[in-house]
Amino acid sequence: MLIQRSFLNENGASRHQNVEVELPDMNENPFKGTSGNNFKEVTETVLSSLNVCSQKGLVERFDSSIGASTVLSPFGGKYYGTETEGMAAMLPVLDKETDTCSIMAYGYDPEIAKWSPYHGAIYAVVESLTKIVAMGGDYKTVKFSFQEFFEKLLNNPNRWGKPLAALLGAYKAQSELQLASIGGKDSMSGSFEDLDVPPTLISFAITPGDVNTIITPELKAAGHQLVVLTPDVDDHKVIDFKSLTALYDEVIRLNQQGKIYSAYTVKSGGLLESVYKMAFGNRIGVSINPDLSLEYLTQRLYGSIVLELDESTEVAFKHQTVGHTISDEVINYGNESVTVTDAYAIYQQPLESIYPSKCAYNNTEIITTTCNSRPALHASKHYDEVHVVIPVFPGTNCEYDSKRAFEKAGATVDLVLIRNKTSQDIDESIDELAQAINKANIVMIPGGFSAGDEPEGSGKFIATVLRNSKVKAAIDDLMDNREGLIIGICNGFQALIKLGLLPDGHIRSMSKEDATLTFNTINRHLSQMVTTKITSVNSPWLQYVNVGDEHVIPISHGEGRFVAPEALIDELFANGQVITQYVDNHHQVTMESPYNPNGSMMAIEGIVSKDGRILGKMGHSERIGNNRYKNVYGEMDQKLFEAGVAYFK
Repeated sequence: MLIQRSFLNENGASRHQNVEVELPDMNENPFKGTSGNNFKEVTETVLSSLNVCSQKGLVERFDSSIGASTVLSPFGGKYYGTETEGMAAMLPVLDKETDTCSIMAYGYDPEIAKWSPYHGAIYAVVESLTKIVAMGGDYKTVKFSFQEFFEKLLNNPNRWGKPLAALLGAYKAQSELQLASIGGKDSMSGSFEDLDVPPTLISFAITPGDVNTIITPELKAAGHQLVVLTPDVDDHKVIDFKSLTALYDEVIRLNQQGKIYSAYTVKSGGLLESVYKMAFGNRIGVSINPDLSLEYLTQRLYGSIVLELDESTEVAFKHQTVGHTISDEVINYGNESVTVTDAYAIYQQPLESIYPSKCAYNNTEIITTTCNSRPALHASKHYDEVHVVIPVFPGTNCEYDSKRAFEKAGATVDLVLIRNKTSQDIDESIDELAQAINKANIVMIPGGFSAGDEPEGSGKFIATVLRNSKVKAAIDDLMDNREGLIIGICNGFQALIKLGLLPDGHIRSMSKEDATLTFNTINRHLSQMVTTKITSVNSPWLQYVNVGDEHVIPISHGEGRFVAPEALIDELFANGQVITQYVDNHHQVTMESPYNPNGSMMAIEGIVSKDGRILGKMGHSERIGNNRYKNVYGEMDQKLFEAGVAYFK
C-alpha cells in the first residue's frame, strides 16, 4: 500500500528554519597521522589516547556471559588482552541449539565529527559496518540504528547545520551501500551553560550471522603475515563505496575459504592501534614493515581491515604488508622495539584510576592442599529418571542456563517460580517448592541477584525462603533420607552459605564464627573470565575431574569474596572441603588481582559440605556450550551436571 505525499504533508503545523552548513577545512583534517621523534614516543601517544586506551575496568561492570550465549567474550586471548570489536552472541532458543548468532558493532569518531558532522556520520556508518565484516559477518544483511546527540539548536542557523550535515552524511553512506536504518533516537539538548557536546551521530550496525564464520581478533601464531586492505578515498576525504564493498567481498571470500586467522579494523589510532591490540591477547610479537612511515601507521584509515594470514595466502584486493608475527613478545619497527607488556601498561594507565581493572590485596597468605580421596560416587538407589528442581527467585537470572545444563546431562528439570506480589502468592509458592523438592533428586539454586541483593547483602532473600519450615523439612528429608544432592552457583552459593548448608550440610542459625561471602575487594561488580584449579575431589559432583585440573570459568558478581575465621578455613582444608581455588597464568594459587578477582581468602572459589553432596561455587559453570567464547583459551567444562545426574543413574 502506498502512502500519498499529500497525506504525509498533513502531519501538523509547518515549521521553517534557516540552516547554514559550514564546509570543513580540508587542509586541517583529522585523518593525518601522528608525528613523533621515535617509535616508542608514537606508541605512547597512540595507546594513551582516550579514544584508544583500555576501558576494561568499565566493561567488566556489565555481565557479558549471562544467557550462556556469548560467542565473543569482550576480551580474548590467553591473557584477555585483545578487546573485541563488537558483540556476537547466539540467538536465544529454549531447549534447542542453533548456529545462528547476532553480530552488533558501533562506529563514531568525535574528532572527525567535530571537524565535519557530514564526514563524521559517513565514517560512523563505515566503522560500524567494517567491524561487522572483520568479525565474520555479511555487510549485505546489516541494518542500522542511529543515536544522535547535538547541542541546543535554538534559532541559530549554524547550529541547525550540524545535525543536517550529519543526516546527509548518514544518508549518503546508506544510499551508496543500499542499507537501511530501521530506527534511532535523537537528542538536541546537549548543552549546559557554555558547554556543548560535539556533533554526535553514532551508528549501530546489527546483522544475523553464522557462528562458524566468526573471526576472533587476537593474533594466533608466529610466522604469519599481516596485511591491510584499504579502500579508496577521494580528494574530499569521502570514501569510495564501490572500493569499500569490493574490500568487504574479498574479506568474506578469504573467510569462507578458512584463510583468515584474525582480523581487526583500523580506527582512530591507525594501524599501530590495530597491531598492538591484536598482539595483547596472546602476547605474540610483530615485526612491522619499516618501509611504512610512522605517519602512515597512525592515520585514520577507516574502512581498512588488518588480516593475519599464512605467508602463502594471496589477496586479490589491493593491500599493503604491515608486518609479520614473531615468537618474541615485542613489537619491532626498524631498529626500535617496545615489549608487548610495556605497551599494555601504557594502554591500561589512562583510565585505571577511574575504572580500575585490578586492585591490591593486603593479605597474601595462601594455603594449598590436595585431597584425592573420593566419597561414594553413586547413590544406593538408582533411577531411570533424575529430577532436578530449580527455584526461580525475583532477581535470579541463571535459571534457564542451569536448566539447559542439567537437561543436556540427561535430567528432567522443574522450574518453580517464587511469586511474592501477595502473601497468598508467597504461601502458594512455598507449597509448590516443598512439593517439588519432595519429588526431586537434586536441588539447584541458580545465580543472579535475588531481590536485588537486599536486604543486607546477597542471598538473604533465597535463604529466608528456604528456611520456611515446609521447605526446610523437604530439604532435610532430601539430604537425610534420600541421598539427595544440592548445588548453588553465585547467588545460590551465597544462599547456601547463609543457610549453613555450606559448609555443615544442614540448615541452621548463623553466628559470627561462620563463613560468608561479601563485597569484592575492588568494590564493584566483576564480569570476567577466571581460571580455577581443582584441589579436592571429595564430592560426587567432581567424579569427572581430577586434582590439578584447571578450568576457565566466567564470573559475574558483586559479592564473591569468601571470608571465614582462620580456624574454620583450616578445618575446610583439612576436611578436603575446599574444592577449587583461583590460579594465575603460571598455575599458582594466588591472591593477586585480577586472577583472584574478588579477594577471597586463600583464593577459595568453591567448597563442599563434609559429605561432599552439597556444592557451592562462584564461577558460572553452567554458562558453557558449543561455539561459545571462541576467543577464550582453556577447558571450560567441569562436567558438574553430568556428574550430578550420574550419581543417581
